Amino acid sequence: MQGKRLDRVNQLIKEEISTLLQRELKDPRLGFVTVTEVETAKDLRVAKVFVSVLGDEHTWASSLAALASARGFIRNWLRHHLDLRVTPELDFRPDRSMEHAARIQALLRDLDEGSRS
Repeated sequence: MQGKRLDRVNQLIKEEISTLLQRELKDPRLGFVTVTEVETAKDLRVAKVFVSVLGDEHTWASSLAALASARGFIRNWLRHHLDLRVTPELDFRPDRSMEHAARIQALLRDLDEGSRS
């Protein structure tokens, strides 16, 4: 599959899963989850879905567990909403880059306030 087409497929999968998480999935274990990126294999057999969760470690763990248990439902949703020959298996992975960026910003802010004193 060509690079630009694969990018479009990744974007479509990201948008559909985001919509599904906002409107359809009603699992109480699911926290505030954001799909940050999707990387689909060239043969469309597997898609790595990177998610960010707002909250502590318990919220992360329960949200990832909820996504893992809803994997089949989400894949079936994609099968009906996307016009693809193959619907990829979904592999949900944590993306802690936003959490990391916020921590770095806090450290820089603390350094800046410390230098002013």
